[in-house]
Amino acid sequence: MARRKLVYEGKAKILYEGPEPGTLVQYFKDDATAFNAQKKDVIEGKGVLNNRMSEFFMAGLAAVGVPTHFIRRLNMREQLIRSVEIIPLEVVVRNVAAGSLAKRLGLTEGEALPRPIVEFYLKDDKLGDPLVAEEHILAFGWAQQQDLDDMVSLALRVNDFLSGCMMAVGIKLVDFKIEIGRIWQDDFMRLILADEISPDSCRLWDIETGKKLDKDVFREDLGSLSEAYTEVARRLGVLPANSGPAVRPHLVN
Repeated sequence: MARRKLVYEGKAKILYEGPEPGTLVQYFKDDATAFNAQKKDVIEGKGVLNNRMSEFFMAGLAAVGVPTHFIRRLNMREQLIRSVEIIPLEVVVRNVAAGSLAKRLGLTEGEALPRPIVEFYLKDDKLGDPLVAEEHILAFGWAQQQDLDDMVSLALRVNDFLSGCMMAVGIKLVDFKIEIGRIWQDDFMRLILADEISPDSCRLWDIETGKKLDKDVFREDLGSLSEAYTEVARRLGVLPANSGPAVRPHLVN
């Protein structure tokens, strides 16, 4: 096999030049990082699980009309995606007080928010991905007002879909992060969902017990990250039946 051209390497994924113009191959690594990569480890199999779960969510979102960069999964660690111009913002949707929001506003972790809250963070590791207001985004030209309106609308549609998926298997969607990119079709620009959706980019708690099933397990040394991600994948029906004993979904009252 010919050596592929590396386009970009991040903390959890590598992007290679795709087989066709306008495509990329996204490779999921086993690396786990927290606190802006100050804490690092390699979790065997994490990349395989995230590849499968991101495929599951991206395909499901596309089926309900949410445009995504996902084309198809290629193998256990790679998927073919559309090349997009990433808007330099992380879009965070919060349903429950946790993480930096709880600390910033003095909220109790686990407190339900009055409605989903959408926040924007500048994608800049050197600055620690700071929270930014719409005024900053417009003033510095990172996105236009119509882009922001469309990004909020897209993020809330993703929230509705993910919340339903998770609730059906006894998991509470606390919050999540997405990235959005621009593509051009027939001289028209449109925004589509990019990057990934996995427990790396979501906070997920068991509805009945409050057990954390996301990267906070690694951040807070709460146990095995691999076991937490595997449980989420099994509940969603993403893992093959012969992958081990299935985790029975909790019933939601």
